[in-house]
Amino acid sequence: MFQKKSIFTFLQAQVAAFLGGITDYGLMILLTEVFKLHFTISILISGTVGAIINFSINRFWVFKNQSGYSSHLNNQLFKFALVVLGSISLKSFGTLILQKSFQIDYRIGRLIIDSFVSYGFNYPLIKNWVFRVNEKQNAIESN
Repeated sequence: MFQKKSIFTFLQAQVAAFLGGITDYGLMILLTEVFKLHFTISILISGTVGAIINFSINRFWVFKNQSGYSSHLNNQLFKFALVVLGSISLKSFGTLILQKSFQIDYRIGRLIIDSFVSYGFNYPLIKNWVFRVNEKQNAIESN
């Protein structure tokens, strides 16, 4: 059902997401608790830093493809920025809704929202849109 390579890629992407995410989450707490920024602003700043880490790991390790990407670095950065903008918006808005509507602490709410955003939004877009491989070259190599 699943190919070994796709499972390995998924697991590598989770490592990249974890490293970017742990940086993001830790920085969010630091900015909110120590520097007293509102958590929605902290999420914006920390999400940007986490995204830079995530992009770098994804591009140079997870989705590194010898046959080449279907788009150049600048295009990948632009696409990744759009995904991150959507991701940060979903995380910030979702966390705010859980906090305001259900009185869930922002730290817990953020973890709940992150799991949905990571698997349902980020991973599919990063894999299939941002770091899509060159289809022609990939078909030649698989034969």
